[in-house]
Amino acid sequence: MILDFQYYLFLAPALLLMMWAQWRVKSTFAEAEQVPANLSGAAAARHILDAAGLQDVAIEQTPGMLSDHYDPSTRVIRLSDAVYSQRSAAAVGVAAHEAGHAIQHATHYAPLVFRNIAVPAATFGSNISFILLIFGAIMGFRPLIWLGIIAFGMVVAFQLINLPCEFDASRRAKKLLGEMGIVDYEGGVAVARTLNAAAWTYVAGTLQAVLTLLYYILRFTGGSRDE
Repeated sequence: MILDFQYYLFLAPALLLMMWAQWRVKSTFAEAEQVPANLSGAAAARHILDAAGLQDVAIEQTPGMLSDHYDPSTRVIRLSDAVYSQRSAAAVGVAAHEAGHAIQHATHYAPLVFRNIAVPAATFGSNISFILLIFGAIMGFRPLIWLGIIAFGMVVAFQLINLPCEFDASRRAKKLLGEMGIVDYEGGVAVARTLNAAAWTYVAGTLQAVLTLLYYILRFTGGSRDE
């Protein structure tokens, strides 16, 4: 499928949306970096966590650009260099988003619980699905093909479960940053623009997974008979 033009044509809407979303994230983040905030990203996350009674959640600095994430297995928020130390709307917006995930975890937010359960299955499905599909097609063994489709379906399920987690974390971030006075009105607008742009990357990733699954179904079960 690497050389299958139809595959890329089928996924074109998702790929174009992803390229636009990534450009949008970089541009809005760069703009929001110019808007000052009252705290650094790390300090904002710490303030939000402490207010929620989550003093046991650690905050660490991690290398990379926008490599920020919350690790539920170790209860650690890892913030990229710029986000960790900057006192900007961009930094506190991203940091507050990750703090939102930590609060979701602590309050047993249902979509996050299901997402964490789905991670191993999605990882396994992503690694094994293509192998099952190819060998199933080569051998003409449809049960193996369907196993590959089901395996990739785990990836799609994870993406769909992940969407409400990300949207809710951003909603919490916008609300808390304003209520705690970490950003003013201008900063709040910059935070909203940055997090809204980031949301489109999650939408694009989900769309790509859904279209890939549909392509697999059509390609290996309904369309061509010459595999």
